Amino acid sequence: MEIQECRDIINTLAGCMTASGTDPGVAHFVSLLLGVLLVATVPLLIVIFLIWVERKYAARVQDRVGPNRVGPYGLIQPFADAIKLVIKEDITPAGADKTIYNAAPIISVVSIILIWTIIPLTPLHIGVDLSIGALWFVAVSSIATLAIMMAGWSSNNKYALLGAFRVVAALVSYEVPLVFALLLPVLFAGSMSMQDIVNGQAGMWFAVFSPVAAIIFFISAQAETGRAPFDLIEAESELVAGYNIEYSGMKFGMFFVGEFLHVFTNALIMAALFFGGWLGPFVYQVPALGLVYITIKAAVLYFISLHLRNTLPRVRIDQMMNLNWKFLVPISIVNLVVVAFVWKILQLFGLTPMPGQPVTFLGTLPATIVLLVVNGAFGLVLLQVLRNAGRRVGAHRTVATRPAEAAAEDAPVGSLPVAH
Repeated sequence: MEIQECRDIINTLAGCMTASGTDPGVAHFVSLLLGVLLVATVPLLIVIFLIWVERKYAARVQDRVGPNRVGPYGLIQPFADAIKLVIKEDITPAGADKTIYNAAPIISVVSIILIWTIIPLTPLHIGVDLSIGALWFVAVSSIATLAIMMAGWSSNNKYALLGAFRVVAALVSYEVPLVFALLLPVLFAGSMSMQDIVNGQAGMWFAVFSPVAAIIFFISAQAETGRAPFDLIEAESELVAGYNIEYSGMKFGMFFVGEFLHVFTNALIMAALFFGGWLGPFVYQVPALGLVYITIKAAVLYFISLHLRNTLPRVRIDQMMNLNWKFLVPISIVNLVVVAFVWKILQLFGLTPMPGQPVTFLGTLPATIVLLVVNGAFGLVLLQVLRNAGRRVGAHRTVATRPAEAAAEDAPVGSLPVAH
């Protein structure tokens, strides 16, 4: 490799160093080390800014000001909070399993950082373009659930253990519809590679192919990260503080670092799976624009998540599980079967992009129209089902409250209700 050909310093660093006379082994090691440091450091720096954004957005929604004292607009407040957590006393319960207890917060953060290794940021920049990138995302994100179980069990606290059981049951359950929704971008692209999935959306976003799958994925990801209205992880009024009640100092902070980072990471993953990732105008001429495009798309999804967190009340655990097993799972299965069947018919008639051929808007237009009609019909059926279910619930509540209302009307004025 000639030195003047080294235009992409990140991906061709080893080749550039070798061409400059550096030992190939050393050059390869330095290149890997730089990549690991970038993947491990950048998310942790981003999460500091995300904490400030969440606090300011929540303040605006709740008619408050938010952080505004430490630094201009309170920008240095997250750094002050981080320093405070570092210098606070680190307490470990006497009866805790110290090894697992101390490993749980680290695993909760590392599991999220590992997802960044397969996120395509530009046409040229991706940590590792795994052929099973979508499967890697599902597997690694599940490790965060394991960290919650480890924290609850190792704390030797009944409240922590009960909180962990409840949260893990919910998070594992919502992985089922998430995986079913994830299978459709894999089906459309014909690959589990995240880079191939993004390239497969050059003609049309997969969110347009299957908006139902995109909505299911978003709801499931919201629940998997423990965000409102599914924030049973932080159900202080029911289980003191949940699984992390025994943690203090920076260990306590690491769980919340993992949560904040997980939300934005899921937004990046959803942008890559359903909204074209880094694709945009002139991205092949200026690859750095890909980072701008995927960041903007992820930011929009992230702010939708923030708005839901600050406007919706927390649901009960039974409501959360009913929504998953009685609604999202059946819908995700039926949606997968129907869309896969229609996609196969479209392939048989040659209405989908041919393998190995460039993906264009006109080439995907016939499939887009057919799939939109199918998803629209499916959505109308779902709305009718929800409407009928709402009517049944309303009728049941009316019948249940009518005897009590009648008794109250017949009671003498000023009489007190009698407990039976």
